[in-house]
Amino acid sequence: MRVALLEPLGVSEERISQLSVPIRERGHEFVYFGEKTTDPNELAKRTSGADVVMIANNPYPASVAEGADALKMVAVAFTGIDHVALDACKAKDVTVCNCAGYSDVSVAELTIGLTIDVLRKVAEGDAAARSGRTSAGLCGREIAGRTVGIVGTGHIGTQAGRLFAAFGAHVLGYARHENPEATAAGIEYVDDLDALLRASDIVSLHVPNNASTRHMFTAEKFALMPEGSVFINCARGAIVDNEALAEALNSEHLAGAGIDVFDMEPPLPSDYALLHAKNALLTPHVAFLTEEAMERRAVIEFGNVVSWLDGTPENVCSL
Repeated sequence: MRVALLEPLGVSEERISQLSVPIRERGHEFVYFGEKTTDPNELAKRTSGADVVMIANNPYPASVAEGADALKMVAVAFTGIDHVALDACKAKDVTVCNCAGYSDVSVAELTIGLTIDVLRKVAEGDAAARSGRTSAGLCGREIAGRTVGIVGTGHIGTQAGRLFAAFGAHVLGYARHENPEATAAGIEYVDDLDALLRASDIVSLHVPNNASTRHMFTAEKFALMPEGSVFINCARGAIVDNEALAEALNSEHLAGAGIDVFDMEPPLPSDYALLHAKNALLTPHVAFLTEEAMERRAVIEFGNVVSWLDGTPENVCSL
């Protein structure tokens, strides 16, 4: 079979070569494209003749999947798979596998980092120090003693809850299904999302982007949060009505927000509402991006391919 890695994985080419050894030892062809592309025509060329394609977080559109006559498996080096043409894959009976778990620690840590930055005005302090100003106007707030609402208590949400608890916060959780690991970590479940929002000084999102979560957070939801509360999103941008979030910040109902994800991939257009919102701390979708996470996802993705080739697929996604 032909296995094609269509884009870089954030590890060295030497490491890619090492990880591909089990594929080649089994007698399969492995090809690697070391430059990222989002051009559908180029993706189609790279996919041509491949039984297995390996991708990261770049879109894999329906036009490419539908025209890939040999395609049998898509290995995604990411937790979310909403950037893959899932309907086309399902129609062709293509197996899709993800790398769930590779970025649990990295995303949870950035969640804490953004929270601290917003509460302690770290970015503003850096600007003040560099421009010869003093600490005037930079009095911050602590995580300790505050109530944190975790929306989505899977692996990442639970890890974030553990970290917030370590800072001395009271951690609430809301999810469709309770996770025993979250309970063991000290997260107290709330049956109703609105009740969690009303009770939380800090709200952090950790749910996937799907039909049931899209625009889960609207102006009405932000209005339920206490005045002066903080909103953190390291999950998916489409879960949030980002114009409503910008308005909640500009009206100063929310004291601040730390946002790593948007309803489009950066670069953001100059008129994007959050770029001009008060007290909005933005990062360009980097929560998953650590050296350790890149190594973990590469190992998992190649492992997924080898397992599928051996007839014992792992991390198979329901389409």
